[in-house]
Amino acid sequence: MNLVNERRAIDEALSSYRNLLEDINEDRFTETPSKGGWSYAEVYDHILKATLASSIALERCTHNVCAPTKSGPTLIGHYVLLSGTFPPFKLKAPPEMEATVKKISREEAKNLIIKARKRLDGIVAPIKTAKPKWRNKHPRMGMLNAWQWLKFIRIHLQHHLKQLERIKADFNRP
Repeated sequence: MNLVNERRAIDEALSSYRNLLEDINEDRFTETPSKGGWSYAEVYDHILKATLASSIALERCTHNVCAPTKSGPTLIGHYVLLSGTFPPFKLKAPPEMEATVKKISREEAKNLIIKARKRLDGIVAPIKTAKPKWRNKHPRMGMLNAWQWLKFIRIHLQHHLKQLERIKADFNRP
């Protein structure tokens, strides 16, 4: 895995989230689509808070604040990390994450994007020297090391961009 390419892809995804905000007014941002599911506001809340939480797990791995383990990713974790995408079936957010999802404002979303970028700026460099056996648990994907956490952040950001496109398409249907 190339650290520069992963970081570039994460920055591009965060820029896409920022650019999408410009095309959505505040009322539409918090409106639940007619087919149900999350609003734009809820997706932004989820993805940006998950990115921040994942960055904390990544940082713990780079600073050896987690116990070394031989345990690794789960079957789904292996699939996601190897394929670079989520499985082709719907996965719900882990219950502990879903319970925290709320509708945020566009301004809050902009601030969370800035916070996520700054957080990642400060923790990406030490990944180069992080030991692969230093792992932190993901609720669904198992024990991930720093490199895997970074890759997960990218994959997760890209996955939810697709969800935002589905929401946009739902709103554009007559």
